[in-house]
Amino acid sequence: MHCPFCAHPDTQVVDSRVSDEGSFIRRRRQCGHCGKRFTTYERPDISFPAIVKKDGRRVPYARPKLRASLDLALRKRPVNTEQVDSAVAGIEEKLLASGVREIASSKLGEWVIKELRQLDKIAYIRFASVYRNFEDVDEFRAAVDEIKR
Repeated sequence: MHCPFCAHPDTQVVDSRVSDEGSFIRRRRQCGHCGKRFTTYERPDISFPAIVKKDGRRVPYARPKLRASLDLALRKRPVNTEQVDSAVAGIEEKLLASGVREIASSKLGEWVIKELRQLDKIAYIRFASVYRNFEDVDEFRAAVDEIKR
């Protein structure tokens, strides 16, 4: 692995740890040339189903896009990174367990909504208001009333 700081090809693994769920390995590396340390993550190369958009386009699943959606809904909310990582992992497990080659973006959106509802009620409402495209205040109020129950 090349050093991200000086691009030298000689780096050594200083420490390796398996994640709590066992889904990836975190490796601390040190450059043999400049001495700087950096972290790499090793995860299995898995084929996720393609996401079928509402307009029929097919796009590859993108973990960073899923994470960004959750982060946006959870912005300035008291939810820690580990909880978000766990939510992303849960959604990815559902994607893999579905056993299909393509999945509708609406199905993925519903899984995100379920995870957000468990993590934070405000984040759930934020995401639902955009995802479900509320047209008026009554639809928003109905979603809030649903949370209260």
